[in-house]
Parts: sequence; structure tokens; C-alpha cells
Amino acid sequence: MNKTLLAEFTAREGTEDEVARLILDYAEKVREEEGNLAFDVYTKASSPRAYWIFEVYRDEDAFQSHLKAPYGGPFNTALAPLIEEDASVLTFLDPVT
Repeated sequence: MNKTLLAEFTAREGTEDEVARLILDYAEKVREEEGNLAFDVYTKASSPRAYWIFEVYRDEDAFQSHLKAPYGGPFNTALAPLIEEDASVLTFLDPVT
């Protein structure tokens, strides 16, 4: 079964350009992961500092591999002082069948 989630965070005022650069660079790397099926980056139309990232991994193993990728830690370290939350807020999703 696919592992699907929504990651959310809000860029601090004045950090929008740096956050966009970081997330787009990170997205390129994640999309190259063997088990990644989707990594779509959005901002909320009514609040462009609010980011929503829709992620889909082939399965739990692929998601765990993603978490262990060497670029994840540096990305999160660089992102943390630029966002309002302590870290990305993750919401795991299940399909309605």
C-alpha cells in the first residue's frame, strides 16, 4: 500500500524566497528517489507563505528510505529557522475505498 502524506509549514515573513529555493531544491532530490511516486509543492492561494507538500511513496519501506536520505537532515536544519512552526506538520492520509 502507498504511503501518502501532507506536509505543511508557513514561511516566516521575509523568508519566502529562501524557503521557495530550499523546498524546490529538495523536491528535485526527493523526486529522484526510487520509491517516490509524488512530491508536489503548493502554496495556499489565499496565503502564499503557507506551504502544502503532497507526498506519495510506493510503500512504508520507501518512506523509511526517504527519511534516511542524506539530504533530509540538512534540509530540515536549514528550513527550521525560516518557518513559523517548530517543524513541518505531517498528516498521514488513507484512501477512501
